[in-house]
Amino acid sequence: MSYCSFSGGEEYKNHFQPGIYVCSECGHELFSSTSKFEHSSPWPAFSETIHEDSVSKHPEAWGPIKVCCGKCGNGLGHEFLYDGPKEGLSRF
Repeated sequence: MSYCSFSGGEEYKNHFQPGIYVCSECGHELFSSTSKFEHSSPWPAFSETIHEDSVSKHPEAWGPIKVCCGKCGNGLGHEFLYDGPKEGLSRF
């Protein structure tokens, strides 16, 4: 399943079948469906990456952390600290 920045209609927001979400640019593994959860945002929501190097993180001045593919740098969105499905988890 390919995952990339929001482009006017996210087809995987309500997709909960087992699988691996990969970067739409290079195919690098990003998230497992086991870390996916329902959220009110228009994007798919995940609580953790599949590998430690799945994403690179770049702090922004206004709060959330910008997240890019750990292999090619494709912009994926943001990590929102402590907004995951359980206390202490993030939302990607």
